[in-house]
Amino acid sequence: MKPETLELPRLEQVDLEPYWSEEIDHRTAIKHHLLFAIYHDQIIAVIHPAYRAEGLNYLSRLGISYPVYLLDEESFTRLRNKFLELQTSNAYEEMGNASEELIEAESDLLEFIQNAQDLLSDEASAPVIKLVNSLFFQAIKKGASDIHIESHERKGEVRLRVDGVLKKHLELDRRIVTLVINRIKVISNLDISEKRLPQDGRTQISISGRTLDVRVSILPTYHGERVVMRILMQSEHIPSLPSLGFTDKITSAFYHLLAHSHGMILVSGPTGSGKSTTLHSFLQHIASPDKNIITIEDPVEYNADNINQIQVNEKVGLTFAQGLRSILRQDPDVVMVGEIRDQETARIAVQASLTGHLMLSTLHTNDATSALTRLMDMGIEGYLLSSTLLGVLAQRLVRKLCPHCKQPEKLDAKTLATAHLDPSVTYYRAVGCPECDFTGYKGRQAVGELFIVDDTVKKMIAQGLKDYKIREQMKKNGMQTIADRLSELLYEGLTSYEEAVRVGLMDG
Repeated sequence: MKPETLELPRLEQVDLEPYWSEEIDHRTAIKHHLLFAIYHDQIIAVIHPAYRAEGLNYLSRLGISYPVYLLDEESFTRLRNKFLELQTSNAYEEMGNASEELIEAESDLLEFIQNAQDLLSDEASAPVIKLVNSLFFQAIKKGASDIHIESHERKGEVRLRVDGVLKKHLELDRRIVTLVINRIKVISNLDISEKRLPQDGRTQISISGRTLDVRVSILPTYHGERVVMRILMQSEHIPSLPSLGFTDKITSAFYHLLAHSHGMILVSGPTGSGKSTTLHSFLQHIASPDKNIITIEDPVEYNADNINQIQVNEKVGLTFAQGLRSILRQDPDVVMVGEIRDQETARIAVQASLTGHLMLSTLHTNDATSALTRLMDMGIEGYLLSSTLLGVLAQRLVRKLCPHCKQPEKLDAKTLATAHLDPSVTYYRAVGCPECDFTGYKGRQAVGELFIVDDTVKKMIAQGLKDYKIREQMKKNGMQTIADRLSELLYEGLTSYEEAVRVGLMDG
């Protein structure tokens, strides 16, 4: 068909099926308003009436001869959408073979972004898919827990949260950020056209033979949307109790607490301190075929095969309290509630632990003994706490110094005295090298204080003593605090003074 032949037959109000051939570059053809379809068992080329010259011109370059028709705008759009769906499904198949579609080095990724002009073609294009795959791959390679994609006035930025700290990964053209966010929306089954309201979704990706669940949160900001993707772990990645980093004394105390058939065990600490990981380690330790274990979480952060997990959904009325009521009618042996947030949840949890269930949950308090006051503030009577609470673990995550680049550091006498540190010990500071991505730290470990509710504590609760009085007494009785454990890590040269102070060295 020659470009100058403009007298073309027209088709009106038809629902055509796309003709997909690997020999045709359909992505570029769509850009030139040229589509291929099956019409009366024949392959035809169809062109948008407003772009006939452009469509015919590109068809002549392809060197293929099919009958050419003009198609009304509505029918053309319908057929074009079918092609885009086919293109997206083909992209999913390519993701299964993602090792071939990955840019493994950060420098290569930057070069790819600068040179790939067709990144800006459309959101279904292969380079955008390759870019998003590579962001996931590099996040996993660096051990990141979250990927942040942000839109600023003149540029976009990708940051990764590694060992609890955000670090800039790369900058993107603002237009590319929009395409990347659209791609993430597609794989998370979110609405691409909605840019004014927050959206939450989930997706599953396969990268280098590993399948990962990803929780996606999209938030509209002044300069455009920002995305945070939390990489969730499968059950096989849940660490065992000994590998969490707690001392042998605390770990053996965990085993003793988890052997109880009923009662309540709490884990406290700020957001991002590893509470969910510790709870799931507890569950994996006690999981067995003869136990019915049910959890209610917001969100489900670890996808575990051997336990029953419920996701909170407040839009339909499934709150922690409502879910917990329903769980108790399911004959559970062990119940895990993601967080005790309100009085209603606290009351049901205490009642459940009184009636023969082992109850695990988290609470937002700064130290282990403060959990008593927090629960009493929620209306739980002291005598109920004495009867149900087995123990409270307060925990933090501390970054470990990179062994390849850490250097000795001299702390001044005033600092040593303020932090009650031994002046005869060699302390170390973070430096930074290629091994630790120039952060000075590599990996994290949990530090915690375990407050066990024994007979002494029960008497003090009955006497109405405040939590700080109970804390002082427990320290005299040998309870190791988070500050004590951080001092030990400093003496062992495993972390820096700055990191120990950030985590809670001065909290006592």
